[in-house]
Amino acid sequence: MITAVISGALLLWPLVTQRGIKEIDTRVAIQLINQQDAVILDVRDDSEFAAGHLPNSKHIPSEKIEERWVELQKFKEKPIVMIYRSGIRSNHPSSVLRKNGFAQVFNLMGGIDTWKRANLPIVKR
Repeated sequence: MITAVISGALLLWPLVTQRGIKEIDTRVAIQLINQQDAVILDVRDDSEFAAGHLPNSKHIPSEKIEERWVELQKFKEKPIVMIYRSGIRSNHPSSVLRKNGFAQVFNLMGGIDTWKRANLPIVKR
C-alpha cells in the first residue's frame, strides 16, 4: 500500500511542480509555429544564443525574465515556445509568464539540442 502511494506521488510530482507548463516535442513546436504563429522565446544566456538559435526567436535570458517579461506583452494571446539548454530545465521563466497571464506556455523537451538533433534550422545572427 505504501509503495503504491509513493509511486503515485512520484508520478504526479512533475504535474504539480510544472504549474501547468506543458512540454512539447519538435513536431508540436513546428505545428505551433506554422499554424498558430507561436513566439519562440530563447531563455539561454547571451553566448549560447549567439552560438545558434531558432530563426525569428526572441531572446530574454532566464535570469532577466522577471524584469523583461513585459517585452512579450503583445504576444500574450499567442503560444510561447520556451527554448532552454539541453538537459537543464528551469520552469522559472515559464512560471513568470504564466503568473503574468500568458495562458499558452510550452517548454521544448530537450531544449536547443533536441532541435539541432532533428536537423531543424538554426541561425547565428
